[in-house]
Amino acid sequence: MTYPEPTLYAIPFYVLTLAIEPMVLARAKRRGRAIAGHERRDAIASVSLGAVSLVFVGLINLGIYAIAERLWAHRVVDLGHGVLGWTVATLGWDFSYYWYHRVEHETRFLWACHVNHHSSRYYNLSTALRQPWTPIAGLLFYPVWALLGVDPWLIMVSGGLNLIYQYWVHTEAIDRTPRWFEAVFNTPSHHRVHHGANPEYLDRNYGGIFIVWDRLFGTFEPERAPVVYGLTKNIESYSLLTIAFHEYVAIARDVWRARGIGERIGIFVHGPAWRPPSLQLP
Repeated sequence: MTYPEPTLYAIPFYVLTLAIEPMVLARAKRRGRAIAGHERRDAIASVSLGAVSLVFVGLINLGIYAIAERLWAHRVVDLGHGVLGWTVATLGWDFSYYWYHRVEHETRFLWACHVNHHSSRYYNLSTALRQPWTPIAGLLFYPVWALLGVDPWLIMVSGGLNLIYQYWVHTEAIDRTPRWFEAVFNTPSHHRVHHGANPEYLDRNYGGIFIVWDRLFGTFEPERAPVVYGLTKNIESYSLLTIAFHEYVAIARDVWRARGIGERIGIFVHGPAWRPPSLQLP
């Protein structure tokens, strides 16, 4: 049994909104809004990364689906395809996404996969398509819901819908949404914080659809100061290979220079900012 991939059906919507948004942002700038806006080379790099990711992520999704089907054979309950099944699938994927996303930020090896999504110094809809090429840890975080009674078909469709939802939060064209909405859901304001290199914004607001996970687990930060987009140390490149793999190269360099097995393992498992004693500046 196969499953439909919702993101493929969303491509016409992506194309239309990617064409319109630069004009909206340019108009906002002319009216005096302090926004990063849009840059053609950056947007081309982002869309190109997204196009290539369809191949790699598609293969990983097939792996997630295959593992989920294996676990489904040993499910403890069948939640069906009604309201309960869809609700658990939607909440379950987003809950797993929160922790997967958080671990990506807190473990350097996984950060190397995710960092390309944060590498743009702009924040617009094209940034949403700047997707990772190697999100291998998804194989561990998502299939478990099949064991808990969610049909693998529902798991995968919920994952696609989750990704589509996250598209619209990557924009400066939308300022704030109603307070009741921002209390529960991820919004452009919340996700701008997540993409900020400001010290107070680092490692905050991990949620995909729902921001309640961040509120529950202590990682929520509201948007106050203007957001500085990008990395704490920007790569200054539009090369797809550089954007996709620069952190893997940096890890390999640090591992080569480190002393002892303990330092080398630490480089992989500690956070991106951690450096072993032998690599710290005097």
